[in-house]
Amino acid sequence: MAATLNIIRLRLAAVSVAAALIVTNHAVFAEAGHGKDAAIGEPGVKAKASRTVTITIRDNLYEPETVEVKKGETIRFVVKNTSELLHEFNIGTADMHAEHQKEMAQMVEHGMLTATGINQLMMNMDHGSAGLPSMKHDDPNAVLIEPGKTAELVWKFTKDAKLDFACNLPGHYEAGMVGHIKFRN
Repeated sequence: MAATLNIIRLRLAAVSVAAALIVTNHAVFAEAGHGKDAAIGEPGVKAKASRTVTITIRDNLYEPETVEVKKGETIRFVVKNTSELLHEFNIGTADMHAEHQKEMAQMVEHGMLTATGINQLMMNMDHGSAGLPSMKHDDPNAVLIEPGKTAELVWKFTKDAKLDFACNLPGHYEAGMVGHIKFRN
């Protein structure tokens, strides 16, 4: 009987620790505010875009690797994935990319994302019922692009800031899948 109670106590302690970790991770993602930080700009209106920039993804690189923008400019990005892997186009600061990489790793770990695609069933699942934080890839500053597909993102650059566009899927950023946004007058 005492052994059974100890096993139950250990299991309850493990569940408590897991719940605390989940709440902590959820708070970290909420604080990161992917795309909600005015320092990086705001979602733009397609009709107000001053130009369209086409970005081509090849294996683990973007072409072009640098995009010049003006403060206040709205750009329509058309992102074409010509590689055989799933990729992301995410506008943010280095710190934002570092935080988002943790979230992307969890999405891969939970089967929401694979090397080549998006598991829509898992992406649309109610993770709260499983005790997990809400995990969706719905930030306005980022798009996921499956192999052979094209996606659009319209962004208004409200402030001169040190910004990059990057793929935050596990290993991609580290392999050099980062492009730069340069502000010009």
